[in-house]
Amino acid sequence: MVTTPLTLPAHPHRPSRLRSFCIFVVALMYAFVAGVIAHHAASGLSSGDWVPLIDRIVMLFLLLVGFGALGMGFSRQREPARAMGLVSRPGMLHEFGTGSAVGWGLLLLTIVPSVFIGGLGVTLWTGSHQWFLLILDLLVLAVAALCEELIFRGYPFQRLMDAIGSTLGSVLISICFVVVHYQPDMPHAAVFALFLLSLILCIAYLRTRALWLPWGLHFAWNAAMGPLFGLPLSGYSGFANGFSPVVQSLPPGPDALTGADYGPEGSVVAVLVLCFGLWLIMRVTREYAARHGYPEIIPGGIPVDIDAAARRQHEQAMGPVQPAAPKLVQIGDLPPAAAPPKSEMPPDGL
Repeated sequence: MVTTPLTLPAHPHRPSRLRSFCIFVVALMYAFVAGVIAHHAASGLSSGDWVPLIDRIVMLFLLLVGFGALGMGFSRQREPARAMGLVSRPGMLHEFGTGSAVGWGLLLLTIVPSVFIGGLGVTLWTGSHQWFLLILDLLVLAVAALCEELIFRGYPFQRLMDAIGSTLGSVLISICFVVVHYQPDMPHAAVFALFLLSLILCIAYLRTRALWLPWGLHFAWNAAMGPLFGLPLSGYSGFANGFSPVVQSLPPGPDALTGADYGPEGSVVAVLVLCFGLWLIMRVTREYAARHGYPEIIPGGIPVDIDAAARRQHEQAMGPVQPAAPKLVQIGDLPPAAAPPKSEMPPDGL
């Protein structure tokens, strides 16, 4: 028998919407402060090529510790890592792989028009140090994608859903996602593309109630665009400040199709592809939604395992303890009132 563990909070009532929204704001503010601390810590702990990776690792550590503390302090969470979406369960690697396949496919569809128009002008650097930088950049993007998922689909997003619901919460967190990535000279199409990408990632979380699939999708989208295809990643391009130490690509054609210096995310094609991605993520996650896509039941804070309780009850019933012996009932002479009258008794000898 497979049942879903129930989690009963310490409070008899759910947190108010206003309180949940205030926690959401506090969590976002903490994420901003953690980013500043991580940047300064990375500069002091490392130098050269290792700075970006150390920066993201410190950021990840601060988010896990900070959001975990907020979860235990404000939300009475006994397993804050699991509650924020880092669920250890069978198939989580498959979820990550599914998200990676979706992210790769969507990015590939985004650059296909550029390839058909005039191909890609590709430049290669094949030095040993370039391959080292490629591996390093992939690690940077993997940790950075997980950090962003913890912020925009993890604990803050969950508190926002408690305040305004999953639909409005997804819209508002996607607006925050665009604001964080905003640049003064970014194309208008990039605003819509980033908003749609965030919505897709929110749906991926809501359908699986874990971060593995959205993390895989987010990482594959960035990794395919930057290190693997050598295209500008959200406005960052070139060997010095980009994520493509081995491959550099220059797509020809109008800016509306290529995104110009901002990269594929700034193209109209990306907007159309990500609109298709909204349908695709719903299609791909049907099985996950049937298995995991329901909110955790929280009527009150103590974990209750129904299977374990039934097992204990069965063991108590079938255990070695022998039942108590039944009490003996002694039947004596009938009381006078219960004896039959003498006139009805048969004569002697008959």
